Amino acid sequence: MKLRYKIGGTLVLLLAVSVLALGVALSYESECGPAPAWSGAAPAMQAITYNCYGPPEVLQLQEIAKPAPAADEVLIRVQAAAVNPLDWHYMRGSPFIMRLGTGLGAPNVQRLGVDFAGTVEAVGENVTRFKPGDEVFGGRTGAFAEYVTVREDRALTLKPANMSFEQAAAVPIAAITALQGLRDKGGLQPGQKVLVNGASGGVGTFAVQIAKALGAEVTGVCSTRNVDMVRALGADHVIDYTRENFAESGQRYDLILDNVGNHPLREIRRALEPDGTLVIVGTSSKGNWVGPLWRPLKAMALSPFVSQELVNIMAQLDPRDLEVLADLMRSGKMTPVIDRRFTLSEVPAAIAYLEEGHARGKVIITVP
Repeated sequence: MKLRYKIGGTLVLLLAVSVLALGVALSYESECGPAPAWSGAAPAMQAITYNCYGPPEVLQLQEIAKPAPAADEVLIRVQAAAVNPLDWHYMRGSPFIMRLGTGLGAPNVQRLGVDFAGTVEAVGENVTRFKPGDEVFGGRTGAFAEYVTVREDRALTLKPANMSFEQAAAVPIAAITALQGLRDKGGLQPGQKVLVNGASGGVGTFAVQIAKALGAEVTGVCSTRNVDMVRALGADHVIDYTRENFAESGQRYDLILDNVGNHPLREIRRALEPDGTLVIVGTSSKGNWVGPLWRPLKAMALSPFVSQELVNIMAQLDPRDLEVLADLMRSGKMTPVIDRRFTLSEVPAAIAYLEEGHARGKVIITVP
């Protein structure tokens, strides 16, 4: 019996030491030195880089090698890019658990940005869908730069002629999140009642328009200053959260797309039909450890025991969905909302602004 206790105690101790070691490894941050100067003979370009985790000040506008397209790639001159919460999560390496993939101590990939729109400058020898001069938009790591290369079969499609580069750059991550959250995770059907919590943000402004295009009766939740904007996007009803708590109104919805996470699950479930679906996009929880993950984990654990579906969404950049969104823009059913514009050298200020959590629609980076 004593031997069993000793073995059990040893295992517990080893587990505790392992968890502590993992915590130390995940939270460790290397010192942030200056980026090396570009000294190559090949053509150069400007790009935002970072070689350590931290606040926006770790970002640097640096001269690096201009990429050349491989046989199956397209070289794009970036005209505009967009900022997403994903960018500051990568910049800060937060929550720490994501560093298992992005790099312990320092980022493995030192480029930032995903959403972009621009003009095709050159194509690889095997590319057939695009040609020089085409105006395109899509998603690619390292979009905060003068140029990006993208594989022809990845997240890239032609820009609608009725949209500017800035409008097209606003679309990829936010609009695909809204589309996949409503259509795929939420199973939205025409005639259903949909509530978008955080209707004035990047994902929310797209979600209101996409839900309407899919035939839903849409209610948007936002602050007082954004009520008119959300109504103009097509929302059938708009709730000012400073005056009314939608979870206590008695109204029930078939689908709630929650971009904010400012209501407890037990409260938000009261606003769902018994067989309704809650799709969790964002959270108001802060912190580097469990905080940002607690709500999604709780929903995952609770969902099997209730009649309602409680699901999380992590969007996947899909060229087919970019085509769907491009068609919505061509038909006038979806128009991106742009809050502020910053230049490439102002990316740190743009991310700092987005982190404040009050952006209306999208924050755009112009690349002259």
